[in-house]
Amino acid sequence: MKMTYSESRARYAEVMDSLINDREEVVITRVGHDSVVMLSLEDYEPLKEAAYLMRSPKDARRISEAIARLKVGLGEEHQLIEE
Repeated sequence: MKMTYSESRARYAEVMDSLINDREEVVITRVGHDSVVMLSLEDYEPLKEAAYLMRSPKDARRISEAIARLKVGLGEEHQLIEE
């Protein structure tokens, strides 16, 4: 969904409900300013975690290689270790 800053202010509660219920981000535009994106905390947290994990080129490469191995059936199943 995309809307202007003024429209988002006028419909703020509705926009927040939509973020949570529809799981869709909202792009908010302002004349003369950069646009911003609003999304639910539930949608934001995994993005933040992924960005953290991919921050290091070495870790990003290892993750990409692991995903590639999984896609061709070379994954191994392990039990989770509970602390």
